[in-house]
Amino acid sequence: MSTTECGTDLKLVKASAPAQAGLAEALVFVRIKSAWRAIRNRIATGPLSELDDHMLDDIGLSRRDVVVALDRSGALDDPSLLLARAARTRARTRFARPPAR
Repeated sequence: MSTTECGTDLKLVKASAPAQAGLAEALVFVRIKSAWRAIRNRIATGPLSELDDHMLDDIGLSRRDVVVALDRSGALDDPSLLLARAARTRARTRFARPPAR
């Protein structure tokens, strides 16, 4: 099926009540799944604080990054997003050459 054929299959009519109920159930399922993933990642982040500084440095993090990620994220927030951002930032600046004079 080409893209143009797929584009003509849009239904531009109002969804019926059973379809809206299915959409609501799907939305609830997505939110529960997201909360479960955040809780699971928060539990997995806990043992990072037990690693020594050299091990954390090997994965591109510092102890401060772990503490900040756990403090700034709520009970249902995903701290792994903050940790990934910190590791990416450190990777960009870690081996950067100083500006030429």
